[in-house]
Amino acid sequence: MPVTSTHPADPPGVVREDGPPLRRLLPGRRRELTDWRPEDPAFWRAGGARIARRNLVWSVLAEHVGFSVWSLWSVLVLFLGPEYGIDPAGKFLLTALPTALGALLRVPYARAVAVFGGRTWTVVSALLLLVPAVATAAVLEPGASYTALLLTACLAGVGGGNFASSMANVNAYYPQALKGWALGVNAGGGNLGVPAVQLAGLAVLATVGAGRPRLLVLLYVPLIVAAAVCAFLRMDDLRLPRPPGQLRALLGWRHTWLVSLLYVGTFGSFIGFSFAFGQVLQVQFAREFATPVSAAYLTFLGPLLGSLVRPVGGRLADRFGGARVSLAAFVAMAGGALLALAASRAHSLPLFMTAFTALFVLSGLGNGSTYKMIPTLCRTAPDGAARTSALIGFAGAVGAFGGVLVNIAFRQSFLAVGNGDAAYVAFVAAYVVCAGVTWAAYVRPKPRQPA
Repeated sequence: MPVTSTHPADPPGVVREDGPPLRRLLPGRRRELTDWRPEDPAFWRAGGARIARRNLVWSVLAEHVGFSVWSLWSVLVLFLGPEYGIDPAGKFLLTALPTALGALLRVPYARAVAVFGGRTWTVVSALLLLVPAVATAAVLEPGASYTALLLTACLAGVGGGNFASSMANVNAYYPQALKGWALGVNAGGGNLGVPAVQLAGLAVLATVGAGRPRLLVLLYVPLIVAAAVCAFLRMDDLRLPRPPGQLRALLGWRHTWLVSLLYVGTFGSFIGFSFAFGQVLQVQFAREFATPVSAAYLTFLGPLLGSLVRPVGGRLADRFGGARVSLAAFVAMAGGALLALAASRAHSLPLFMTAFTALFVLSGLGNGSTYKMIPTLCRTAPDGAARTSALIGFAGAVGAFGGVLVNIAFRQSFLAVGNGDAAYVAFVAAYVVCAGVTWAAYVRPKPRQPA
């Protein structure tokens, strides 16, 4: 067990384990780590693992609240009754816009960790969540213009940026052998913010009815403040290198675009289905879900299962390889989308719920395995750690746009044919393409290792 050194030559805050001291913190008010060497077993045992675990825990909390704020409108649309005058197509747009802004913010958010440090940016990004929370509580009432609701929904996108900065920060703390597990836990804990806000919405609907949507938003204000305070008190700043020309090199690297495409299929499906599922149930199975409460009882289940299995996907990727696990997930997801199409045509709610539960679980597994591929692909690059963080942000941004595409696909399908059948056909085609790319680029045996 490491002990705090009392040797007069050691500065305060140094930890020893039968060898050279482990410098934990720089002097001064900032909790800034220096000389971080997670691949060094002695360093890891002498306190590195404990510090990484502490930062992971509080990163998960902040990211969890961010995901909840990002997902607010997936629940709030269930409160928007006839008095708001918004049709189903308009509600799909209200859930698509925060997805789009969250995707755009992921690149600068991932870079912000390198500029400001993980602790500092976690505090700032958590406090920024107060903007959409307060704005939504201010405008959300019957009579509010649709434009005002659209603008407020856009603001919720700041919660989507938190994911990229959190993942980039956690990735830097862990050794290669544990990255799949650590990234899976971080992402899964964050993703749990989706079913959490949906359960909170269900509680509000069941207790005070659909006329008090502000109550759901205001519940998150103290949680946002708590996440920022905990990050300030318990996290550390670990700065990442920023090689010149990194973005240019990243955009010119073929793996950037391939992994981003795969993340569109996995995370894009997860977040898109999470935002749209409640509306799909109410529109496609209107007789079974005549009230928002009846739909809310089921909407949280898929996101909950998809979030819980994400660390499992990371762990399986650590053992069997991210590409193999991702390939299996895409093949199974194509089957799940076909099952959803069959259930829609047969108007079978049990079969439909089975298909979408499978899609949520498989997309969660694929989320974990695809993100594990990123540090594996980047480890041979000269700037491997920095490239990993940058690619996490870029792939996360592109992947989140998959959620926008899911909502648009449903919107257009319901507008054109009155049901989601056209969207399910599009999903099958997308998963087949992703499976083919995974096989051709990463699983198919090659005569030599690609550069």
